[in-house]
Amino acid sequence: MIPKLFKCTVIAAAAFLTITSSLHAQVVSADDARAIAKEATIYGFPLVDSYRIQHSYFVDRNGPEFKAPWNQIFNNARVYTPDDKAIQTPNSDTPYSYVGADLRAEPIVLTVPKVEKGRYYSLQFIDMYTFNFAYVGSRATGNGAGSYLLAGPKWKGEKPKGIKSVIRSETEFAFVLYRTQLFNPGDIENVKKIQAGYKVQTLSDFLGKPALPAQPAVDFMKPLAAEQERTSLQFFNELNFILQFCPTNPVENTLMARFAKIGVGAGKPFDASSLTPEMQKALQDGMADAWTAFKELKETQLDTGKRSSADAFGTREALNGSYIDRMSGAALGIYGNSKQEAIYPAYFIDAGTQKLDGANRYTLRFAPGHLPPVNAFWSLTMYELPESLLFANPLNRYLINSPMLPSLKGDRDGGVTVYVQNTPPDDDRKANWLPAPKGPFLAVMRLYWPKSEAVNGKWKAPPLQRMD
Repeated sequence: MIPKLFKCTVIAAAAFLTITSSLHAQVVSADDARAIAKEATIYGFPLVDSYRIQHSYFVDRNGPEFKAPWNQIFNNARVYTPDDKAIQTPNSDTPYSYVGADLRAEPIVLTVPKVEKGRYYSLQFIDMYTFNFAYVGSRATGNGAGSYLLAGPKWKGEKPKGIKSVIRSETEFAFVLYRTQLFNPGDIENVKKIQAGYKVQTLSDFLGKPALPAQPAVDFMKPLAAEQERTSLQFFNELNFILQFCPTNPVENTLMARFAKIGVGAGKPFDASSLTPEMQKALQDGMADAWTAFKELKETQLDTGKRSSADAFGTREALNGSYIDRMSGAALGIYGNSKQEAIYPAYFIDAGTQKLDGANRYTLRFAPGHLPPVNAFWSLTMYELPESLLFANPLNRYLINSPMLPSLKGDRDGGVTVYVQNTPPDDDRKANWLPAPKGPFLAVMRLYWPKSEAVNGKWKAPPLQRMD
């Protein structure tokens, strides 16, 4: 059954056009092609954008964002700054560690050390669809030491001795994103010691056995740039390349059959130059329709608070076929956590429903007893638009977070007010200043390991109030 979100109004066209694949030719009308292209763009954008990021992290060894080869861990012993540009809306609370997992030959084993009580850490397991399919860490498994096996879709083995649990990925490549809480700048050496205890090895190495034969090397195609992903018909060729590592889930058989009508399918060649001008226009119009649908969702649902990050990130089962939500998550903050791990109240507009701009000044006030309810910590982070990257400022302060509370100036009634503006406030309020750019910006609150009242919506994030 095709999800309802893909129903759309399309142009009428009398001509019928032919899509030719390596297997067969199908006749499809221009209006059908446009509708299918819209669906395939909504479905495929998270896969394509995720591939762009992971290509820069694990494939492009000469690139500025390269971290490590597949199946090796890279520890980033610092928080993100404006110099980190590969991933939009990154957090700047937790130094990251990264593993790009190639699971084609055999599983890998991820070992974590004991982490002291009170320090949050997590391992987020993300497949090529961008579903969060598992967690290890403070909330999910506790702060004790342990080894966990990550297996691909073809592995049929049993849980080995010494493994706490087997974690299975739908796709042949996966991404494991580690977050280790940093309490303050002087705490970085403690974070480094924890990161040194993160270990990654193949299952054969873990068991002390000879390595299994390597799989053929993949000729990874060069990804589109972020801005090209939204308009270039090469998008569909890149999507086809990625899908060959993503065995079709049975719930998507009908959807994939529909996509095949415009030449989208695992490993299929897609040559836009071989299409007629009418077909090229139909597909490009379909891509534009997808981004119009995203814009409508953002303005009517996300900007107004009717929907949130809780609807955009999670398991396949949790998202339940809502591909437009998955697309919005990837476009606005790819690799966001599932709601049980973290929620992200985002500020696109102020209390008066106006877009945020550094030409104005704003306050965010937490009334007494109404700080974000978390088991770990919370933060409010500033991003400059349109790039959605951290904002460079003279203080090198990109966020206000709960570990900073002792240094913030409290209100007379015991509440706390954060000042969000481009120029510094009066001296007695400067400690509470979150610097904003001169132009448009986005602010994102993060609640790590949120308490039930945040997850179920009983606690609401306060609005950003414009100061007149």
